[in-house]
Amino acid sequence: MSTGPLARFRVIDLTRVRAGPTCVRQLADWGADVVKIEAPEGDSGLGGERHGPDFQNLHRNKRSLTLNLKEPDGLEVLKRLVAKSDVVVENYRPDVKFRLGVDYESLAKINPRLVYASISGFGQDGPYRDRPGFDQIAQGMGGLMSITGLPGQGPVRVGIPVADLTAGIFAAMGILIALLEREESGKGQWVQSSLLGAQIAMLDFQAARWTIAKEVPEQAGNNHPTSIPTGVFQTADGYINIAAAGNDIYHRLCKALDAMHLATDPRYTTGKARSDNRDALNETIEAITKGRTSADWIERLNAAGVPSGPIYKMNEVFDDPQVRHLGIARTVNHKVLGDIEVIGQAIELSRTPWSIRSATPEAGEHTDAVLGELGYSAAEIEGLRGRKVV
Repeated sequence: MSTGPLARFRVIDLTRVRAGPTCVRQLADWGADVVKIEAPEGDSGLGGERHGPDFQNLHRNKRSLTLNLKEPDGLEVLKRLVAKSDVVVENYRPDVKFRLGVDYESLAKINPRLVYASISGFGQDGPYRDRPGFDQIAQGMGGLMSITGLPGQGPVRVGIPVADLTAGIFAAMGILIALLEREESGKGQWVQSSLLGAQIAMLDFQAARWTIAKEVPEQAGNNHPTSIPTGVFQTADGYINIAAAGNDIYHRLCKALDAMHLATDPRYTTGKARSDNRDALNETIEAITKGRTSADWIERLNAAGVPSGPIYKMNEVFDDPQVRHLGIARTVNHKVLGDIEVIGQAIELSRTPWSIRSATPEAGEHTDAVLGELGYSAAEIEGLRGRKVV
């Protein structure tokens, strides 16, 4: 039995790969009863191998029901489930749901209170509606690759599927808004997000530099595009990040570096001057930071009120005492893999916590239980299995 603030909601997960599962994961971790619909052969290979880290991290806290939606009996099972559910999430190409008969209008006739969420590459209509969506394509079209990387390097993708992830998170937010609105109207509605739209929204101030000021942002490497000096600086034993945005923090930095002459040097006295002369300023700062270890500088700069931190490899991230304190990595027991750690939520509520209640299920692990809840007898379930409907 699900527990948590969303435990009263049942979610049907028709999604594959990443953006959709990311959306549903937000709801599952906060207690929603999620029924993941998989093909009778399972979804292994869509989002990595089933027992691999990617698939296991995406599909925890769900129940798995195998179902062939191309069979009339399979569609009938889904319709019964829709009648008893609150949310459907899908990330098919826009035309596929209509071919299957599982689009919003069709399912809303069964359950008018249904909140139906669609995640696509480019949107549910428009000239690119039928194009296949992929994170890297959205990163390029959304402008992110043009501002990522070293100056003159050429386009660079970000090291995570940021368009996929944010499209999923935006969709989850839209679902929650629709559920809140349903409390007033009594009606569900169609929630839509896209990789392209999410990627552009995530550009934030970089996009606004064009829409408002008509500036075309360029690649700035490890430097912050507008707040100087902010970037990566070499130390005696590695590299650290320093973020000295604004005159006050810049003056604190100069004092911590024992280089107050940099505060009065006319090349660096204003934000614009520091931006115009960033390379010379960075070289001067780095000549100083090379004289101490990373740990020494991080302690010294933070004590002076200058944001600074290490640049970790992944194993170092999860060994950091603050990361351990946050408890964002949670252990769950998997029947095949044993105890594994998955990555949890970045939100905490004072009274109602998120939780990792169960590991990613095996394909069809809960088929009998879910069908039983829908009123199917043991004989009927066996018949569906014999006809390869489940």
